[in-house]
Amino acid sequence: MLSTRLQDAFNRQINHEMSSAYLYLSMAAFAQSMNLPGFAHWLEFQTKEETGHAMKLYAFVNERGGRVELHGIEKPAAEFTSPTALFEAVLNHERKISSLINSLYEAALEERDYAAQVFLHWFIEEQVEEEAAAARILETLKMAGEKGQALIMMDRQLARRGLT
Repeated sequence: MLSTRLQDAFNRQINHEMSSAYLYLSMAAFAQSMNLPGFAHWLEFQTKEETGHAMKLYAFVNERGGRVELHGIEKPAAEFTSPTALFEAVLNHERKISSLINSLYEAALEERDYAAQVFLHWFIEEQVEEEAAAARILETLKMAGEKGQALIMMDRQLARRGLT
């Protein structure tokens, strides 16, 4: 059984994951408007991942006899000045989510909820991957620039996410 404190913390994290999905969908729409379908594809894939994360948390709360309570989601950012600015926002957002997951893990430690600790290990590892992927894309954008063939090649590469 989840403590009330952990139940509330898991419910907040479900909200953060759904908010992340909504943010990435907004970012994908921005990329589409910039005629960058590969960037949009990558971000749409990210939307699905974030929804999946929320559902993992949802299932865990239910399995532990808790009660899921959904909260409202704020309107996400919709405008970015460039593809680089877009991926700076992605990386910053993933760092924020990592911090939130770490705080949730700390709460599980304090509550001595060993099942929650084990469950959250997957999320901690996932966030390492999420941050690394966003950082790689951002660094490549900074090296390649945002115009011409390099951007087109990056767009094509990002379109392959999930296909390999």
